[in-house]
Amino acid sequence: MIPLLTDKVIVLSGVGPGLGRALGEQAALMGADLVLVSRTEKRLEKMAAVVREHGRRALVVPTDITDEASRQALVEATLAEFGRVDCLINNAFGIPPMDPITTLDLDGLRAAQETNVFAPLRLSSLFADALAESKGSVIMLNSCVIYSSQPEYSGYKLSKGTLEHLASSLATELGPRGIRVNSVAPSYIYEDVNKAYFDWIAQETGRTHDEVYAEKAAPTDLKRLATPDEVANAALFLASDLASAVTGVMLNVDCGEFHV
Repeated sequence: MIPLLTDKVIVLSGVGPGLGRALGEQAALMGADLVLVSRTEKRLEKMAAVVREHGRRALVVPTDITDEASRQALVEATLAEFGRVDCLINNAFGIPPMDPITTLDLDGLRAAQETNVFAPLRLSSLFADALAESKGSVIMLNSCVIYSSQPEYSGYKLSKGTLEHLASSLATELGPRGIRVNSVAPSYIYEDVNKAYFDWIAQETGRTHDEVYAEKAAPTDLKRLATPDEVANAALFLASDLASAVTGVMLNVDCGEFHV
């Protein structure tokens, strides 16, 4: 692995299976130390063990990112341990109601927005002073769902569309302080959750898993789906010094499904 992130400190919000794990492990392989953030301490400790296996430091900070006091405590713990922050990755995600937009349950939508929009905003704001000192960056994990108009994805699209606009506004506002803000938008990621989803589709439609995979991959130029490591590597490029002049962009990681 190329050491693109040697001795950088990365705060990773949203440590879970699939992409969250890939982001943490690939960052460690590239030489970064990690601050690991989610509600579940057991999950964080498992990720911390992986980071340490690769010879890097890991700080476990169980955090409710929808709570302001908890967010502030995260910033304090991070700076007490490492004294700096080079990148904040906002990967945490709450699933919005999957219903047509005219029928959305607003309480459910509000709850999702707390995790998907307001938490990234506040975390970016609270870490801004430290990021300004390091000339660091913020990375938002978005989704190619923003290019979809299917009714059942309307709440999901609303959430990620808002996040896209937030990232753009932050890039403009924080840029004069030397802070870059970018987004990564994967389409289907071929990981455990989607593998199980494809199995369910296959069972419901009388097809094989491979046939469902081929259907989902058909719209892409590469005729395949991205892996968690591939999405993580694209995101971490944006955290590296190779992207020192890149800000305000959203990078699709979709094997060529959408051309924008």
